Amino acid sequence: MVFVDTSILIDYSKGVLDIDDIEENRYYINSIVQLEFLVGALNKRELRKLNRILKKFELIDVDQVTLDLSVEFINEYALSHGMKVYDSIIASTCMIYDLPLWTHHKKDFKFLDIELA
Repeated sequence: MVFVDTSILIDYSKGVLDIDDIEENRYYINSIVQLEFLVGALNKRELRKLNRILKKFELIDVDQVTLDLSVEFINEYALSHGMKVYDSIIASTCMIYDLPLWTHHKKDFKFLDIELA
């Protein structure tokens, strides 16, 4: 079980990266990753393709507990480490659900106590 960041989804959608066992729903995203991924669509055909890809991933709800922890991260790390809002929500999701984060942007999360895949 692993949480997949937008950067991984982008590479997967372009055929640059193969994700093993994707049909077993061992890979998770939240609505933040979903939105970041969809906003990259250039036209309706590509948007449909991206939505088909997203159906292969288990969607984790972003609830108030996740958002509260995200606020704590922003208070702690936005100024000192440049943490962004979306990254704080992704990191909070990983912490709450005890999931490693698979990302190409490890520098954005290395100061947190989360496992980076």
